[in-house]
Amino acid sequence: MYFLSLTLLAAACSKGSASEPIVTAAQTHAYYVAATGNDAANGAIGTPMRTINYALGKANPGDSVIVRAGTYHEKVVFPKSGRLEKLITLKAYAGEKAVIDGTGLPVAGQETLVMISNVSFVVLEGFDICNLKSTVPSAGVNGITANAGSGNIIIRKNKIYNIEHNVDPSQGRSGHGIEIIGNTADAMKNILVEDNIIHDTKTGYSENLTINGYVDGFMIRGNTIYNTENIGIDAAGGYGANSNPSFNYARNGVITGNELYNIDMTRGPVGGTHGHGAIAIYVDGARNIIVERNKIHEADRGIGIVSENDAYPTSNCIVRNNFVFNCWRTGIYLGGYLGYTSGGTRNCYVVNNTLMYNNRQTGAYDEIEGEIRLTEQCFDNVIKNNIVYARPVDIFVHKYTATGSGNVIDNNLYYTTGTPQWIWGSTKDNVITNFSAWKTASGADGGSVYGVDPVFISTTLPDLHISANSPARNTGVVISQDVNGTVDIDGNPRIVNNKISKGAQQ
Repeated sequence: MYFLSLTLLAAACSKGSASEPIVTAAQTHAYYVAATGNDAANGAIGTPMRTINYALGKANPGDSVIVRAGTYHEKVVFPKSGRLEKLITLKAYAGEKAVIDGTGLPVAGQETLVMISNVSFVVLEGFDICNLKSTVPSAGVNGITANAGSGNIIIRKNKIYNIEHNVDPSQGRSGHGIEIIGNTADAMKNILVEDNIIHDTKTGYSENLTINGYVDGFMIRGNTIYNTENIGIDAAGGYGANSNPSFNYARNGVITGNELYNIDMTRGPVGGTHGHGAIAIYVDGARNIIVERNKIHEADRGIGIVSENDAYPTSNCIVRNNFVFNCWRTGIYLGGYLGYTSGGTRNCYVVNNTLMYNNRQTGAYDEIEGEIRLTEQCFDNVIKNNIVYARPVDIFVHKYTATGSGNVIDNNLYYTTGTPQWIWGSTKDNVITNFSAWKTASGADGGSVYGVDPVFISTTLPDLHISANSPARNTGVVISQDVNGTVDIDGNPRIVNNKISKGAQQ
Protein backbone atom coordinates (compact mmCIF):
# COMPACT_ATOMS: atom_id res chain seq x y z
CA MET A 1 0.00 0.00 0.00
CA TYR A 2 0.93 3.61 -0.48
CA PHE A 3 2.67 5.55 2.27
CA LEU A 4 2.62 9.33 2.02
CA SER A 5 5.50 11.56 3.05
CA LEU A 6 4.74 15.24 2.53
CA THR A 7 7.59 17.64 3.18
CA LEU A 8 5.47 20.68 2.30
CA LEU A 9 8.02 23.31 3.16
CA ALA A 10 8.77 22.01 6.63
CA ALA A 11 9.73 25.36 8.09
CA ALA A 12 6.66 27.13 6.79
CA CYS A 13 4.15 24.39 7.53
CA SER A 14 4.98 23.88 11.18
CA LYS A 15 2.20 25.32 13.30
CA GLY A 16 3.54 28.49 14.83
CA SER A 17 2.26 30.85 17.47
CA ALA A 18 -1.23 32.23 16.98
CA SER A 19 0.08 35.70 17.77
CA GLU A 20 2.68 35.90 15.02
CA PRO A 21 2.49 35.79 11.22
CA ILE A 22 4.35 33.07 9.33
CA VAL A 23 7.77 34.63 8.87
CA THR A 24 10.83 32.64 7.91
CA ALA A 25 14.33 33.94 8.33
CA ALA A 26 14.36 34.84 4.65
CA GLN A 27 11.29 37.09 4.72
CA THR A 28 12.26 40.68 4.18
CA HIS A 29 9.31 43.06 4.26
CA ALA A 30 5.75 43.41 5.58
CA TYR A 31 3.07 45.52 3.90
CA TYR A 32 0.07 46.43 6.05
CA VAL A 33 -3.45 46.98 4.79
CA ALA A 34 -6.28 48.68 6.71
CA ALA A 35 -9.84 49.69 5.89
CA THR A 36 -8.82 53.28 6.66
CA GLY A 37 -5.60 53.07 4.65
CA ASN A 38 -4.50 54.64 1.38
CA ASP A 39 -2.93 52.87 -1.59
CA ALA A 40 -0.65 55.87 -2.02
CA ALA A 41 0.90 55.09 1.38
CA ASN A 42 4.04 53.02 1.87
CA GLY A 43 2.29 50.16 3.69
CA ALA A 44 4.07 50.52 7.01
CA ILE A 45 2.03 49.62 10.07
CA GLY A 46 1.35 53.29 10.79
CA THR A 47 0.66 54.20 7.15
CA PRO A 48 -1.20 51.18 5.73
CA MET A 49 -2.47 50.64 2.20
CA ARG A 50 -6.19 50.41 1.49
CA THR A 51 -6.67 47.37 -0.75
CA ILE A 52 -5.37 43.84 -0.47
CA ASN A 53 -4.75 43.47 -4.19
CA TYR A 54 -2.64 46.61 -4.33
CA ALA A 55 -0.45 45.41 -1.47
CA LEU A 56 -0.08 41.93 -3.00
CA GLY A 57 1.09 43.59 -6.19
CA LYS A 58 3.93 45.17 -4.22
CA ALA A 59 4.95 41.98 -2.43
CA ASN A 60 8.00 40.04 -3.63
CA PRO A 61 9.24 36.60 -2.60
CA GLY A 62 9.78 36.61 1.15
CA ASP A 63 7.32 39.43 1.82
CA SER A 64 4.11 39.43 3.88
CA VAL A 65 0.87 41.33 3.44
CA ILE A 66 -0.83 41.72 6.82
CA VAL A 67 -4.43 42.90 6.86
CA ARG A 68 -5.97 44.77 9.79
CA ALA A 69 -9.56 44.42 10.98
CA GLY A 70 -12.25 45.50 8.57
CA THR A 71 -14.33 44.44 5.61
CA TYR A 72 -12.74 44.30 2.15
CA HIS A 73 -15.06 44.07 -0.85
CA GLU A 74 -12.61 42.75 -3.44
CA LYS A 75 -11.86 39.60 -5.36
CA VAL A 76 -8.31 38.91 -4.26
CA VAL A 77 -5.77 37.50 -6.72
CA PHE A 78 -2.20 36.40 -5.95
CA PRO A 79 -0.29 37.99 -8.86
CA LYS A 80 3.10 36.35 -8.42
CA SER A 81 4.92 33.43 -6.82
CA GLY A 82 7.23 33.25 -3.89
CA ARG A 83 9.98 30.70 -3.91
CA LEU A 84 11.46 28.08 -1.63
CA GLU A 85 12.20 29.61 1.78
CA LYS A 86 10.87 32.98 0.55
CA LEU A 87 7.11 32.63 0.63
CA ILE A 88 4.61 35.34 -0.16
CA THR A 89 2.23 35.42 2.81
CA LEU A 90 -1.20 37.03 2.93
CA LYS A 91 -2.45 37.02 6.50
CA ALA A 92 -4.97 38.66 8.80
CA TYR A 93 -3.41 40.65 11.61
CA ALA A 94 -3.23 38.52 14.76
CA GLY A 95 -6.30 38.84 16.94
CA GLU A 96 -8.25 40.95 14.43
CA LYS A 97 -11.10 40.02 12.10
CA ALA A 98 -10.28 40.76 8.48
CA VAL A 99 -13.18 39.94 6.18
CA ILE A 100 -13.01 39.40 2.43
CA ASP A 101 -16.66 39.95 1.64
CA GLY A 102 -18.42 39.26 -1.65
CA THR A 103 -21.53 41.29 -0.86
CA GLY A 104 -22.45 43.28 -3.95
CA LEU A 105 -19.65 41.90 -6.11
CA PRO A 106 -20.75 40.78 -9.59
CA VAL A 107 -21.02 37.09 -10.49
CA ALA A 108 -21.13 36.43 -14.22
CA GLY A 109 -19.57 32.96 -14.57
CA GLN A 110 -17.12 31.05 -12.41
CA GLU A 111 -16.19 33.49 -9.65
CA THR A 112 -14.05 33.24 -6.52
CA LEU A 113 -13.19 35.58 -3.67
CA VAL A 114 -9.55 34.49 -3.43
CA MET A 115 -7.72 33.18 -6.51
CA ILE A 116 -4.39 31.32 -6.48
CA SER A 117 -3.73 30.57 -10.14
CA ASN A 118 -0.40 29.59 -11.73
CA VAL A 119 1.53 30.76 -8.68
CA SER A 120 3.48 28.81 -6.06
CA PHE A 121 5.02 29.22 -2.61
CA VAL A 122 2.16 31.30 -1.20
CA VAL A 123 0.27 31.35 2.10
CA LEU A 124 -3.31 32.44 2.80
CA GLU A 125 -4.13 32.60 6.50
CA GLY A 126 -6.65 33.82 9.00
CA PHE A 127 -9.43 35.53 6.98
CA ASP A 128 -13.19 35.43 7.03
CA ILE A 129 -14.13 34.76 3.39
CA CYS A 130 -17.84 35.07 2.90
CA ASN A 131 -21.03 36.31 1.26
CA LEU A 132 -20.43 35.46 -2.37
CA LYS A 133 -23.91 34.65 -3.64
CA SER A 134 -25.50 34.33 -7.05
CA THR A 135 -28.85 33.69 -8.70
CA VAL A 136 -27.31 33.49 -12.17
CA PRO A 137 -27.99 30.12 -13.87
CA SER A 138 -24.89 28.00 -14.61
CA ALA A 139 -22.63 30.34 -12.67
CA GLY A 140 -20.26 29.10 -9.97
CA VAL A 141 -19.31 30.70 -6.67
CA ASN A 142 -16.18 29.77 -4.70
CA GLY A 143 -14.61 31.07 -1.54
CA ILE A 144 -11.04 30.09 -2.46
CA THR A 145 -9.76 28.60 -5.73
CA ALA A 146 -6.31 27.24 -6.52
CA ASN A 147 -5.58 25.94 -10.02
CA ALA A 148 -3.38 26.07 -13.12
CA GLY A 149 -0.41 24.15 -11.76
CA SER A 150 -0.05 26.15 -8.56
CA GLY A 151 2.00 24.37 -5.91
CA ASN A 152 3.56 24.66 -2.48
CA ILE A 153 0.42 26.36 -1.17
CA ILE A 154 -0.75 26.77 2.41
CA ILE A 155 -4.40 27.64 3.08
CA ARG A 156 -4.75 27.90 6.83
CA LYS A 157 -7.12 29.10 9.58
CA ASN A 158 -9.68 30.77 7.36
CA LYS A 159 -13.43 30.85 7.94
CA ILE A 160 -15.49 30.38 4.79
CA TYR A 161 -19.26 30.83 4.93
CA ASN A 162 -22.32 32.09 3.06
CA ILE A 163 -21.03 30.90 -0.30
CA GLU A 164 -24.29 30.27 -2.13
CA HIS A 165 -25.56 29.51 -5.61
CA ASN A 166 -29.26 30.10 -5.17
CA VAL A 167 -30.87 28.81 -8.34
CA ASP A 168 -33.07 25.87 -9.20
CA PRO A 169 -31.11 22.57 -9.41
CA SER A 170 -31.99 22.29 -13.11
CA GLN A 171 -29.98 25.47 -13.73
CA GLY A 172 -26.59 24.04 -12.77
CA ARG A 173 -26.17 24.91 -9.10
CA SER A 174 -22.46 24.94 -8.25
CA GLY A 175 -20.13 26.33 -5.62
CA HIS A 176 -17.23 25.46 -3.34
CA GLY A 177 -15.81 26.72 -0.10
CA ILE A 178 -12.32 25.73 -1.22
CA GLU A 179 -11.58 24.25 -4.66
CA ILE A 180 -8.17 22.82 -5.59
CA ILE A 181 -8.32 21.89 -9.27
CA GLY A 182 -5.44 20.53 -11.33
CA ASN A 183 -6.51 21.63 -14.77
CA THR A 184 -3.16 21.82 -16.62
CA ALA A 185 -0.30 19.49 -17.60
CA ASP A 186 1.63 20.70 -14.55
CA ALA A 187 0.79 18.79 -11.40
CA MET A 188 -0.26 20.73 -8.35
CA LYS A 189 2.06 19.50 -5.60
CA ASN A 190 2.54 20.15 -1.90
CA ILE A 191 -0.90 21.52 -1.07
CA LEU A 192 -1.70 22.02 2.61
CA VAL A 193 -5.25 22.95 3.69
CA GLU A 194 -5.47 23.01 7.48
CA ASP A 195 -7.48 24.37 10.39
CA ASN A 196 -10.07 26.09 8.24
CA ILE A 197 -13.77 26.31 9.09
CA ILE A 198 -16.36 26.00 6.32
CA HIS A 199 -19.99 26.38 7.28
CA ASP A 200 -23.42 27.49 6.12
CA THR A 201 -22.87 27.10 2.41
CA LYS A 202 -25.20 26.22 -0.45
CA THR A 203 -23.07 24.49 -3.06
CA GLY A 204 -25.74 22.66 -5.02
CA TYR A 205 -24.29 19.63 -6.81
CA SER A 206 -20.75 20.64 -5.85
CA GLU A 207 -18.70 20.23 -2.68
CA ASN A 208 -17.32 22.30 0.15
CA LEU A 209 -13.65 21.32 -0.04
CA THR A 210 -12.67 19.78 -3.35
CA ILE A 211 -9.43 18.31 -4.68
CA ASN A 212 -9.93 17.39 -8.32
CA GLY A 213 -7.81 16.68 -11.40
CA TYR A 214 -4.01 16.68 -11.49
CA VAL A 215 -3.27 17.23 -7.82
CA ASP A 216 -0.36 15.05 -6.72
CA GLY A 217 0.54 15.34 -3.04
CA PHE A 218 -1.79 17.09 -0.61
CA MET A 219 -2.73 17.26 3.06
CA ILE A 220 -6.22 18.19 4.26
CA ARG A 221 -6.08 18.29 8.05
CA GLY A 222 -7.74 19.77 11.09
CA ASN A 223 -10.60 21.43 9.22
CA THR A 224 -14.16 21.76 10.52
CA ILE A 225 -17.07 21.64 8.07
CA TYR A 226 -20.70 21.91 9.15
CA ASN A 227 -24.17 23.10 8.15
CA THR A 228 -23.58 22.45 4.48
CA GLU A 229 -25.84 21.33 1.68
CA ASN A 230 -23.67 18.80 -0.08
CA ILE A 231 -20.44 16.80 0.16
CA GLY A 232 -17.94 17.94 2.78
CA ILE A 233 -14.50 16.91 1.45
CA ASP A 234 -14.07 15.35 -1.99
CA ALA A 235 -10.94 13.93 -3.64
CA ALA A 236 -12.09 13.28 -7.18
CA GLY A 237 -11.16 11.92 -10.59
CA GLY A 238 -12.82 11.34 -13.92
CA TYR A 239 -14.63 14.64 -14.27
CA GLY A 240 -13.84 17.57 -16.55
CA ALA A 241 -11.05 19.04 -14.47
CA ASN A 242 -8.23 17.99 -16.81
CA SER A 243 -8.38 17.21 -20.52
CA ASN A 244 -5.67 14.53 -20.27
CA PRO A 245 -7.19 11.30 -18.89
CA SER A 246 -3.95 10.25 -17.22
CA PHE A 247 -3.85 13.53 -15.30
CA ASN A 248 -7.54 13.70 -14.50
CA TYR A 249 -7.60 12.39 -10.93
CA ALA A 250 -6.32 13.44 -7.52
CA ARG A 251 -3.62 11.24 -6.02
CA ASN A 252 -1.23 10.80 -3.10
CA GLY A 253 -3.09 12.70 -0.40
CA VAL A 254 -4.03 12.54 3.27
CA ILE A 255 -7.36 13.65 4.74
CA THR A 256 -6.84 13.62 8.50
CA GLY A 257 -8.08 15.02 11.77
CA ASN A 258 -11.10 16.81 10.34
CA GLU A 259 -14.54 17.09 11.94
CA LEU A 260 -17.65 17.15 9.76
CA TYR A 261 -21.27 17.34 10.88
CA ASN A 262 -24.65 18.43 9.55
CA ILE A 263 -23.52 17.58 6.03
CA ASP A 264 -27.09 17.43 4.83
CA MET A 265 -28.40 17.57 1.27
CA THR A 266 -31.93 18.26 2.50
CA ARG A 267 -30.76 21.75 3.53
CA GLY A 268 -31.18 22.76 -0.14
CA PRO A 269 -33.47 22.04 -3.10
CA VAL A 270 -31.24 19.24 -4.44
CA GLY A 271 -32.28 17.15 -1.44
CA GLY A 272 -35.86 17.18 -2.60
CA THR A 273 -34.81 14.72 -5.31
CA HIS A 274 -32.00 12.85 -3.62
CA GLY A 275 -32.87 12.98 0.07
CA HIS A 276 -29.95 12.40 2.42
CA GLY A 277 -27.48 11.69 -0.36
CA ALA A 278 -24.37 13.68 0.55
CA ILE A 279 -21.16 12.08 1.84
CA ALA A 280 -19.05 13.81 4.49
CA ILE A 281 -15.67 12.60 3.16
CA TYR A 282 -15.75 11.28 -0.39
CA VAL A 283 -12.98 9.69 -2.44
CA ASP A 284 -14.47 9.41 -5.92
CA GLY A 285 -12.19 8.09 -8.66
CA ALA A 286 -9.02 9.20 -6.88
CA ARG A 287 -6.05 7.00 -5.95
CA ASN A 288 -3.62 6.54 -3.10
CA ILE A 289 -5.61 8.55 -0.56
CA ILE A 290 -5.48 8.05 3.21
CA VAL A 291 -8.60 9.01 5.20
CA GLU A 292 -7.71 8.82 8.86
CA ARG A 293 -8.53 10.11 12.34
CA ASN A 294 -11.61 12.05 11.26
CA LYS A 295 -14.77 12.53 13.32
CA ILE A 296 -18.03 12.45 11.34
CA HIS A 297 -21.53 12.68 12.76
CA GLU A 298 -25.02 13.85 11.77
CA ALA A 299 -24.08 13.64 8.10
CA ASP A 300 -26.12 12.08 5.30
CA ARG A 301 -23.42 9.44 4.83
CA GLY A 302 -20.07 9.12 6.56
CA ILE A 303 -17.11 8.11 4.38
CA GLY A 304 -17.30 6.95 0.77
CA ILE A 305 -14.53 5.35 -1.25
CA VAL A 306 -16.72 5.11 -4.29
CA SER A 307 -16.54 5.80 -8.01
CA GLU A 308 -19.10 7.52 -10.22
CA ASN A 309 -16.95 7.04 -13.35
CA ASP A 310 -16.37 3.87 -15.37
CA ALA A 311 -12.72 4.53 -16.21
CA TYR A 312 -11.67 5.77 -12.75
CA PRO A 313 -12.08 3.20 -9.99
CA THR A 314 -11.25 4.45 -6.55
CA SER A 315 -8.14 2.46 -5.75
CA ASN A 316 -5.30 1.92 -3.29
CA CYS A 317 -6.92 3.98 -0.56
CA ILE A 318 -6.95 3.49 3.22
CA VAL A 319 -9.81 4.44 5.54
CA ARG A 320 -8.58 3.99 9.10
CA ASN A 321 -8.99 5.15 12.69
CA ASN A 322 -12.14 7.22 12.14
CA PHE A 323 -15.25 7.79 14.29
CA VAL A 324 -18.47 7.71 12.24
CA PHE A 325 -21.79 7.96 14.06
CA ASN A 326 -25.40 9.16 13.83
CA CYS A 327 -25.39 9.51 10.05
CA TRP A 328 -28.68 9.43 8.19
CA ARG A 329 -27.57 6.57 5.96
CA THR A 330 -24.47 4.40 5.68
CA GLY A 331 -21.36 4.84 7.78
CA ILE A 332 -18.67 3.67 5.31
CA TYR A 333 -19.42 3.01 1.65
CA LEU A 334 -17.49 1.15 -1.09
CA GLY A 335 -18.31 0.43 -4.72
CA GLY A 336 -19.93 1.94 -7.79
CA TYR A 337 -23.44 3.29 -8.04
CA LEU A 338 -26.06 0.60 -8.57
CA GLY A 339 -26.77 0.07 -12.26
CA TYR A 340 -24.89 3.24 -13.14
CA THR A 341 -21.09 2.85 -13.19
CA SER A 342 -18.53 0.07 -13.44
CA GLY A 343 -15.54 1.85 -11.89
CA GLY A 344 -16.03 0.54 -8.38
CA THR A 345 -13.52 0.26 -5.54
CA ARG A 346 -10.28 -1.70 -5.77
CA ASN A 347 -7.40 -2.61 -3.48
CA CYS A 348 -8.55 -0.46 -0.58
CA TYR A 349 -8.45 -0.95 3.18
CA VAL A 350 -11.18 -0.12 5.69
CA VAL A 351 -9.50 -0.84 9.02
CA ASN A 352 -9.81 0.14 12.67
CA ASN A 353 -12.83 2.39 12.35
CA THR A 354 -15.57 2.81 14.96
CA LEU A 355 -19.13 3.06 13.63
CA MET A 356 -22.25 3.59 15.70
CA TYR A 357 -25.93 4.29 15.17
CA ASN A 358 -25.88 5.19 11.50
CA ASN A 359 -28.78 4.41 9.13
CA ARG A 360 -31.44 6.62 10.67
CA GLN A 361 -33.27 6.72 7.33
CA THR A 362 -33.69 4.15 4.58
CA GLY A 363 -31.99 4.51 1.20
CA ALA A 364 -33.18 5.13 -2.33
CA TYR A 365 -34.60 1.59 -2.62
CA ASP A 366 -36.32 1.79 0.78
CA GLU A 367 -33.51 -0.35 2.16
CA ILE A 368 -31.25 0.01 5.17
CA GLU A 369 -27.94 0.86 3.52
CA GLY A 370 -25.82 -0.69 6.26
CA GLU A 371 -23.17 0.48 8.67
CA ILE A 372 -20.69 -0.79 6.06
CA ARG A 373 -22.03 -0.80 2.50
CA LEU A 374 -20.62 -2.53 -0.59
CA THR A 375 -22.35 -1.90 -3.90
CA GLU A 376 -21.07 -2.59 -7.44
CA GLN A 377 -17.59 -3.72 -8.52
CA CYS A 378 -15.71 -4.11 -5.24
CA PHE A 379 -12.46 -5.97 -5.86
CA ASP A 380 -9.69 -7.05 -3.46
CA ASN A 381 -10.62 -4.77 -0.58
CA VAL A 382 -9.88 -5.51 3.09
CA ILE A 383 -12.33 -4.68 5.90
CA LYS A 384 -10.81 -5.54 9.28
CA ASN A 385 -10.60 -4.51 12.93
CA ASN A 386 -13.71 -2.33 12.83
CA ILE A 387 -16.18 -1.88 15.70
CA VAL A 388 -19.73 -1.79 14.36
CA TYR A 389 -22.34 -0.85 16.98
CA ALA A 390 -25.68 -0.96 15.20
CA ARG A 391 -29.10 0.43 16.01
CA PRO A 392 -31.71 -2.09 17.16
CA VAL A 393 -33.01 -2.17 13.57
CA ASP A 394 -29.95 -1.90 11.35
CA ILE A 395 -27.65 -3.81 8.99
CA PHE A 396 -24.04 -4.46 10.01
CA VAL A 397 -22.67 -5.18 6.52
CA HIS A 398 -24.71 -4.88 3.33
CA LYS A 399 -23.35 -6.25 0.05
CA TYR A 400 -25.82 -5.45 -2.69
CA THR A 401 -24.81 -7.45 -5.78
CA ALA A 402 -22.76 -10.41 -6.96
CA THR A 403 -20.24 -8.19 -8.78
CA GLY A 404 -16.68 -7.97 -7.52
CA SER A 405 -14.43 -10.53 -5.87
CA GLY A 406 -11.43 -11.01 -3.63
CA ASN A 407 -12.75 -8.93 -0.74
CA VAL A 408 -11.70 -9.86 2.80
CA ILE A 409 -14.04 -9.05 5.70
CA ASP A 410 -12.73 -10.29 9.05
CA ASN A 411 -11.63 -9.56 12.62
CA ASN A 412 -14.48 -7.12 13.22
CA LEU A 413 -16.62 -6.68 16.35
CA TYR A 414 -20.39 -6.45 15.82
CA TYR A 415 -22.86 -5.44 18.51
CA THR A 416 -26.50 -4.41 18.76
CA THR A 417 -29.16 -4.41 21.45
CA GLY A 418 -31.63 -5.52 18.80
CA THR A 419 -31.65 -8.32 16.23
CA PRO A 420 -28.42 -8.83 14.29
CA GLN A 421 -28.80 -8.30 10.55
CA TRP A 422 -26.57 -8.66 7.51
CA ILE A 423 -27.36 -8.82 3.78
CA TRP A 424 -25.27 -10.57 1.13
CA GLY A 425 -26.07 -10.13 -2.55
CA SER A 426 -29.42 -8.34 -2.36
CA THR A 427 -30.73 -4.79 -2.35
CA LYS A 428 -32.99 -5.31 0.63
CA ASP A 429 -34.19 -8.92 0.73
CA ASN A 430 -32.69 -12.10 2.18
CA VAL A 431 -31.81 -10.54 5.51
CA ILE A 432 -29.57 -12.81 7.57
CA THR A 433 -30.20 -12.69 11.33
CA ASN A 434 -27.83 -15.42 12.48
CA PHE A 435 -24.08 -14.82 12.71
CA SER A 436 -23.19 -18.38 11.68
CA ALA A 437 -25.50 -18.15 8.68
CA TRP A 438 -23.90 -14.82 7.74
CA LYS A 439 -20.43 -16.33 7.81
CA THR A 440 -21.58 -19.22 5.64
CA ALA A 441 -23.36 -17.01 3.10
CA SER A 442 -20.57 -14.45 2.80
CA GLY A 443 -17.51 -16.60 3.38
CA ALA A 444 -16.40 -13.74 5.63
CA ASP A 445 -15.86 -12.83 9.29
CA GLY A 446 -14.41 -16.17 10.36
CA GLY A 447 -12.33 -14.38 13.00
CA SER A 448 -14.90 -11.72 13.90
CA VAL A 449 -16.97 -11.44 17.06
CA TYR A 450 -20.70 -10.81 17.39
CA GLY A 451 -22.77 -9.97 20.47
CA VAL A 452 -20.04 -8.67 22.78
CA ASP A 453 -20.52 -5.08 23.98
CA PRO A 454 -17.43 -3.00 23.08
CA VAL A 455 -18.06 -0.91 26.24
CA PHE A 456 -17.82 2.64 24.96
CA ILE A 457 -17.26 5.45 27.44
CA SER A 458 -20.78 6.64 26.60
CA THR A 459 -23.43 5.63 24.07
CA THR A 460 -25.68 8.59 24.86
CA LEU A 461 -23.32 11.52 24.27
CA PRO A 462 -21.87 9.54 22.46
CA ASP A 463 -18.18 8.98 23.29
CA LEU A 464 -16.84 6.15 21.17
CA HIS A 465 -13.60 5.69 23.11
CA ILE A 466 -13.43 2.21 24.59
CA SER A 467 -13.24 1.56 28.32
CA ALA A 468 -10.24 -0.09 29.94
CA ASN A 469 -12.08 -3.43 30.11
CA SER A 470 -13.37 -3.34 26.54
CA PRO A 471 -13.18 -6.68 24.68
CA ALA A 472 -12.00 -4.66 21.68
CA ARG A 473 -8.77 -3.75 23.45
CA ASN A 474 -5.70 -5.46 21.93
CA THR A 475 -7.82 -8.03 20.07
CA GLY A 476 -7.34 -6.73 16.55
CA VAL A 477 -4.97 -8.05 13.89
CA VAL A 478 -1.85 -6.12 12.97
CA ILE A 479 -1.60 -5.85 9.19
CA SER A 480 1.30 -3.41 8.93
CA GLN A 481 2.19 0.04 10.16
CA ASP A 482 1.63 1.41 6.67
CA VAL A 483 -1.93 0.09 6.65
CA ASN A 484 -2.97 0.44 10.31
CA GLY A 485 -1.19 3.79 10.74
CA THR A 486 1.26 4.99 13.34
CA VAL A 487 -1.24 6.78 15.61
CA ASP A 488 -4.86 6.25 16.63
CA ILE A 489 -7.66 8.83 16.52
CA ASP A 490 -6.22 10.59 19.59
CA GLY A 491 -2.65 10.72 18.32
CA ASN A 492 -1.46 7.90 20.57
CA PRO A 493 0.63 5.00 19.22
CA ARG A 494 -1.56 2.75 17.10
CA ILE A 495 0.38 -0.50 17.56
CA VAL A 496 1.82 -1.21 21.02
CA ASN A 497 3.97 -4.29 21.70
CA ASN A 498 2.78 -5.66 18.35
CA LYS A 499 -0.85 -5.49 19.52
CA ILE A 500 -3.70 -3.42 18.17
CA SER A 501 -7.22 -2.79 19.43
CA LYS A 502 -10.30 -2.99 17.29
CA GLY A 503 -11.84 0.37 16.45
CA ALA A 504 -10.25 3.79 16.09
CA GLN A 505 -8.72 4.07 19.55
CA GLN A 506 -5.78 2.10 20.87
